Amino acid sequence: MSRERQPGLFEIEPEPEPWELAESSEFLAAQVVFNRPMDTVYHYLVPESLRELIEPGQRVRVPFGRGNTSTLGYCVGLTTDISTRKRLKTILEVVDRVPLLSQQMLGLTEWIGKRYLSSWGQVLESVVPAGVKKQAGTREVVFYQIAEGIDDLEKLKLPKKQRVVMSILDSAEAPMRVDVLSEAADCGTSPINSLKKKKLIVPERRRARVTEIDDIEVEQQADLILNREQQTALDEILKTVRAAQHETILLHGVTGSGKTEVYIQAIREVVSYGQQAIVLVPEISLTPQTIRRFRARFENVAVLHSHLSDADRHWHWQQIAEGDVQVIVGARSAIFAPTPHLGLIIIDEEHETTFKQHSTPRYHAREVARERARSESIPLILGTATPSLESLVRTIDGHDKRIVLKNRVEQRPLPPVSVVDVRNDPMIMRRHSLGRAMTNAMQQALKTGGQVILFLNLRGFSPVLWCPKCTGIRCPDCDITLTWHKDRSLLLCHSCEFSMEAPERCPTCGQPGMRFLGAGTQRLEAEVKSKFPDSSIVRMDSDSMRKPGSHDKALTAFREGEIDILLGTQMIAKGLDFPNVTLVGVIDADTLLHQPDLRASERTFQLIAQVAGRTGRGEKGGRVLVQTMNPDEPIIQFAAQHDYDNFARYELKHRKAMKAPPYRSMARVILRSLDEKIVEAESKRIVKIIREDIQEKSLDVRVLGPAPAPLTRLRKYYRFHFQMTSDEIETIQSVWKDVVSQLKVSSTVELTIDVDPVDLR
Repeated sequence: MSRERQPGLFEIEPEPEPWELAESSEFLAAQVVFNRPMDTVYHYLVPESLRELIEPGQRVRVPFGRGNTSTLGYCVGLTTDISTRKRLKTILEVVDRVPLLSQQMLGLTEWIGKRYLSSWGQVLESVVPAGVKKQAGTREVVFYQIAEGIDDLEKLKLPKKQRVVMSILDSAEAPMRVDVLSEAADCGTSPINSLKKKKLIVPERRRARVTEIDDIEVEQQADLILNREQQTALDEILKTVRAAQHETILLHGVTGSGKTEVYIQAIREVVSYGQQAIVLVPEISLTPQTIRRFRARFENVAVLHSHLSDADRHWHWQQIAEGDVQVIVGARSAIFAPTPHLGLIIIDEEHETTFKQHSTPRYHAREVARERARSESIPLILGTATPSLESLVRTIDGHDKRIVLKNRVEQRPLPPVSVVDVRNDPMIMRRHSLGRAMTNAMQQALKTGGQVILFLNLRGFSPVLWCPKCTGIRCPDCDITLTWHKDRSLLLCHSCEFSMEAPERCPTCGQPGMRFLGAGTQRLEAEVKSKFPDSSIVRMDSDSMRKPGSHDKALTAFREGEIDILLGTQMIAKGLDFPNVTLVGVIDADTLLHQPDLRASERTFQLIAQVAGRTGRGEKGGRVLVQTMNPDEPIIQFAAQHDYDNFARYELKHRKAMKAPPYRSMARVILRSLDEKIVEAESKRIVKIIREDIQEKSLDVRVLGPAPAPLTRLRKYYRFHFQMTSDEIETIQSVWKDVVSQLKVSSTVELTIDVDPVDLR
């Protein structure tokens, strides 16, 4: 490795510049990071003109690189402890009037960068919404106030209109917007401009909001009376709240046990102290329902999720930062809400994989929430009917507390679940989606005035267009079959959105007789409409729910009884409360079970258990039918019996034998390139370097791979991956930091590291 040459004993160093001889305390340097994959924190000299303006958490524009390109960065600190012998470049501009991030949030984002092996600058760029950075929904407006030193307006010889303007400003308690001032003085801008030229009034440019949020009015409701289990759970949570200390509590309550009411009453206490609460939900479809519940109990509730416009998100962000919001509800990014008085964090359905970010920085909101709660000494509540195995093991090991709600509210029983073997069902053999038992159960439910939910976790009409002689038609850019979307008359790739018309002959072998195999939600919808023509039906999946507000509209109609049958993908599988649902049908319980994924069994159990929980919540009761080709599969049997504990024991035994999470920490490295041979060679070379480092330092890190990823080709790129596991995540982080500078990956290869991966495809 080349080293910088040190001056010899008798060498004369260059004469320092005059400014370099000054005391270091006269200089102020800003510590700046950039939205680039590098860990370096750069120092820039703060000029005298910007000293009063700059604070950590603001964006700054600085010269960067050899060409001194004007580049946007984040100021993460200020220091006078700098070497006066080192020439520093000077900050060009402070972009933000006030910091976008607090000191605590800067600390949290630094932790995320270290934990998930991404740069601090990349994390900062990710956590601040685009609408906040560009101040969406505002425009620059001029405000005026009387100049200093002007006390006696009577001595000023001014025209009538100018006197009126001065009189209004003199009586105003704060600077006035130019349009408001003009209206109040009943004049145009000419008198105002004349006063400005005479230097009698002083302009100030500020950004002001130009749009307003149209919030739905919700009638306020009183808190509900808790049952004994709920009250015990609330008392345990409030002990931690009142102690003003951090503790993570896993609230493990069966579906319909009233977890949300426990959340609300815990938040009630926090709000009474003048503090705020963050509530994370996994699905955008759950957000409107959750918002209504909280707005019915609290005066000020904000919402943060990706479907908001930039202007609306910016407005909510400002309200939260000013402390005017009691409860913040949103998807995973809401964990970064700028709350000045945070008192409680709640993650509902904590087991959901949607809390994991799948782009850099690849953080998991649950772990970020744990760190934020720890650093701010507040409780974190993880609520679910089917805890993730990671959260369960933490309670077994004594790191977190587990509170169990075993019963539904009002002592309603959990719905009976029937596993239906459809291997020999005559209707399934005739390529129907609904078996005989399911069809009969739907007829009975609808006849008695109940509603039906049908769950199928495949969208489109048919997932495969099959050639009997060779294979299904695949995407030319991805290693997956194309799905037939009948409503658009196209074959679509669900990974890269490639589309084509359905061919009459096989593109590979030229044979006719292509057949559509399998069923997605569109095909299920068509079959249900055919068999139940007098029933109203709505399909909820990412194809049908594209318009803003479409989720809320569909769920409201279903809740009010305007829809008889609701069918869809996993967006209908959790968190929704519909008392009149008397039948839930799982159309194909095997969809996820045989995926090449470590968590396939866990996800299958969770989905069946969650969708089963959508019924039996009202006086009519309810039942669940699970169609499967594998009726003896232990995972399906555990879900049918509502037996989480035995499922967990069964699955944890396998994970322990495999030395897999949650017993070992994991990081997955994915390499991709347009050239398959190059990416394969690079992955082997990198793994060799890592293994040599592990062996040299005798570290407890296991490396699996490299190998082609289960989804080997994606969006034209060939993908190879390998995994590193260890008892401690810090060991993996240490290995990666040691070797990353040595890797020197080919310019034709892209590399990504995913710490705590939830998707291994």
